[in-house]
Order: sequence, then C-alpha cells, then structure tokens
Amino acid sequence: MQTQLADFIRDTPEGREAEEILRKCVHCGFCTATCPTYQLLGDELDGPRGRIYLIKQVLEGAEPTEKTRLHLDRCLTCRSCESTCPSGVHYSRLLDIGRHVVDERVPRHGSDALTRRVLREFVPRPTLFGAAMKAGQAVRGLLPKALKAKVPEARPAGAWPTARHARRVIALAGCAQPSMAPSINAAAARVLDALGISMVEAAGAGCCGAVRFHLNDQDGGRDDARRNIDAWWPAIAAGEVEAIVMTASGCGVQVKDYGHMLQNDPAYADKARRVVELTRDIGEVVAAEADALGAALAARALPAQKLAWHAPCTLQHGQRIRGTVEKLLAAAGYELTPVRDSHLCCGSAGTYSILQPELSERLRGNKLDCLLEGGAGTIASANIGCITHLQAGTETPVRHWIELIDARLAGRPT
Repeated sequence: MQTQLADFIRDTPEGREAEEILRKCVHCGFCTATCPTYQLLGDELDGPRGRIYLIKQVLEGAEPTEKTRLHLDRCLTCRSCESTCPSGVHYSRLLDIGRHVVDERVPRHGSDALTRRVLREFVPRPTLFGAAMKAGQAVRGLLPKALKAKVPEARPAGAWPTARHARRVIALAGCAQPSMAPSINAAAARVLDALGISMVEAAGAGCCGAVRFHLNDQDGGRDDARRNIDAWWPAIAAGEVEAIVMTASGCGVQVKDYGHMLQNDPAYADKARRVVELTRDIGEVVAAEADALGAALAARALPAQKLAWHAPCTLQHGQRIRGTVEKLLAAAGYELTPVRDSHLCCGSAGTYSILQPELSERLRGNKLDCLLEGGAGTIASANIGCITHLQAGTETPVRHWIELIDARLAGRPT
C-alpha cells in the first residue's frame, strides 16, 4: 500500500514502523473473513482493512473525527486478522499507533473519558483492585447483574508447594488474577512441582502493562514493563530461573512484546530482549514435560469427560500457540468436543467487555453457543478475562485448563 506520511509523524520511530506495516498491506480483504466485528456489523470500517485505511488517512494528515475513533474503539485487538493475513501485516501495532494519534486529536469527554481513566488507574493496582474484588465477592448476591458478572465467585487457592527443586521458574502474578482466581497460579505451582519444577512469584512484579498500554497510556504501560523487569532481573542475572511463566495468555502476549515496547530505551532494551527469550506460556512449560506428566497421570484412574476448549485470542493469534493445550488435556483423559468458529473472539478482550458491552455480549453469546453445542460439561480456557467473561453467561463451569490438570493429578473430580 503506497503512502505519504505527514510531517508530524514521518521521521519518528512510530512513523517508520507504521509506514513499514502499511506497505505490506495489499488490500486483499482476507482479514475481513475472520474479523469478529465485521461479521457482526457488516461495515468495511469495522474490519481490519477499513481500519487500516482510516489510520493511513490520519497518518497522511487527514483530520480524524469521533466516527474515526469509534471504528478504532470497536476493534477487539484479537489479532485474528494477523493469523489470516498472507502478507504478514502486523495490524495490532499499527492500531496502537493509530489509536494514540486519534486520541490526541479527538479528546474524550464525559463518562467515556472517566471510565477509561478509572480502568487505567484502578485495574493495574493489585492491592486496590484486590480489596475491591474481595468486598464485591462478600456481597456478590446483592450486586446488580452487570456488576455481578465482573465479580467471580471466590474459590480457594489451595496449598502452594515449598520451593524445593533445583529447577525453578518465576510466575507473573499480574493485577486482576490474584484476587479474581488465586487458584490458577496455585494450581500451576502444584502441577509444576509434580514435574520437578518449583514456581515462585517475584516481589515487586505486578500488572504486565497491557491495561494501560491499550488504553492509550503507552508510557504507563512501559513503566509497568520496566517495574516487572526490575523485579525479575536479580534472579535472571544470577541464573537462578530457567523461565518466566505466564498463566494468563493476555499477560503472556504483552510480556513477549517487551522487546518491541522498550527497543528505544537504552537502559532496558537488552534486558527486555532477555525477558522475552525466557518468557513461556504455562502450556509451553508443561508440554516440555509431557512424558513426566503422562507418567503421573497414568497412576490415576481417570474417567473420560467431555470438555470444550476455548483458545483465547492472545494464545492462538497473539502468541501463535495452537494445539499444545489440547494435547495436554487429551492426555489427561478429556474428550475435547468440536468447537465451531474456534478462531473467533469471545468478546472479553481486556477492558472491551466494559467499554463495548453490547458487542461484547453478542460475541459471548455466539461463542457459548459454539462451545456448548457438543455437549461438554465443562469449558476450559487459558486467560482470566475470557474465563470470567464466559462464566458470566453460562451455568456451565469455566476453568483454567491448568486447574483441570491439577485436579486430575490429585484425583479430584472436575
């Protein structure tokens, strides 16, 4: 795609990156076939190709409007289009650049601005968010339906194994997951302990940076990345850990992008690249120990059980991890049911379910229809946002897949 960027961005790092991305796009339109919002709305401007045109126009000097911003806001950043694109267009990075420019030119006002500010300042703070979540869970039955959907029922974490193995990994606790589902990291620690690996959390690490970064506080998102790197670096420098483990695929895709986020920071660029080299989704870590897991599972009498697997967009499109978790679940005795349109987003998409509730609920309804039509008694996923969002729309249990593996290893029903 030929382009002539305007003076305000042409010779900047963002401008050079945007131009490189735009030149890869050949207008083919394959991306529209797998775009969730285009399928719902049928508007070219609510698909990747249309949004690319809008961003191109703005970067070439056209004045954006609230309509421009609306079409960019409606994007889930699910990256399904990137999986489809034959030309390798890195749409999500272009979208970040375009949204930043548009937000500067078309300021937000009223409830929209307030909601985004609250999300940026509240969600990434684990102590504050955790206190609010605990209070919400205490009075969950009294909450309005919309708020109740964002407050999952409290589930005990269970015991966290003592760090007793020579092999050790660091896990990111994150911001929302510790209070919404402390059982996830605890389950991961028990599974890895059974495989001869100790998992610990580093004091001082927190939000991966995705919340702020994708709500147009990109400097704040980079600060979150630097804080995490500082928290992990002593153990990395000492050679004490073999991996940094992500149990939330949304955090995983963000941390694996630290090298790009901090590439122009001379103090952190090299450290960020090293962090990216070490970062693994929990599925990648467990899959590398598949033989040991199989031996441990073989000691259990495991009844077959139908299970629907929901692959989060951040796992299948962002990290390009496909088939890994499915094999582990099958090895644990689960019968995975076919899931139609498995490439499409469930509508959670970070803060999207709060900022675009109508579209988000439509996407969730479609996703749940696909997940449950095979008769599964449980839904498994790999991201806290997807799990919470899906659970709010169904009575069928929705769990992180590592919790199911943990239960099977312990001989507990799931």
